[in-house]
Amino acid sequence: MTEREDTAIPVICIDGPSGSGKGTLARRVAEELGFYLLDSGALYRLTALAAVRRGVDLEDEAAVAEVAATMQPRFEPTGDGWTRTWLDGDDVTREIRAEAVGMDASSVAALPTVRESLLALQRGFLQPPGLVADGRDMGSVVFPDAPLKIFLIASAEERARRRHKQLKEKGVGANLPALLRDIEARDEQDAQRAAAPMVPADDAIVIDSTSLAIEEVTRQVLARARERLQAE
Repeated sequence: MTEREDTAIPVICIDGPSGSGKGTLARRVAEELGFYLLDSGALYRLTALAAVRRGVDLEDEAAVAEVAATMQPRFEPTGDGWTRTWLDGDDVTREIRAEAVGMDASSVAALPTVRESLLALQRGFLQPPGLVADGRDMGSVVFPDAPLKIFLIASAEERARRRHKQLKEKGVGANLPALLRDIEARDEQDAQRAAAPMVPADDAIVIDSTSLAIEEVTRQVLARARERLQAE
């Protein structure tokens, strides 16, 4: 695909902190519009998990970047709103959602060489008719020319509650106070990292989902998406 063809493919970026609801929102918007979906956070989680499995020190930037460049991720929609995730042939759907893996992913995401290794992989998800990209720097770094950028936020307490509910529904045990501490620690780590800190793009639309149902947030974003896409 040529660069000119790339720029003609619409991208909707949905960024925000862990537990803000961006993953659910991205899946719903992609399904409604018939677009492809990129869960960039899963790529960092997969990199962290692959590094740990290979016995790589997460502070060894070059070694972790090599892991990112050589791992073989695969995503498989399950048809019930979830996505099955594979790493080097193993189903790691549940494993990569563990809080420890999330913290490791945040550490890995702070390494500039790792981010560079994953940049081409992320941009490779761009294909017709369009892409919904979910992450923390999709609008600010990966797809800076995207016609629509959403930055979804919610209070730490609400995000911890949502995460607790989500884990319980998946049959995974979780402690609410511990989840809140992990979310607050990860927010600080993501916001203060030198490489692509988690901040809204200058032209992003910030939506606070703390007191909004996911249906209302989806409705708002779809309305803006159709408006922007028609203007392109």
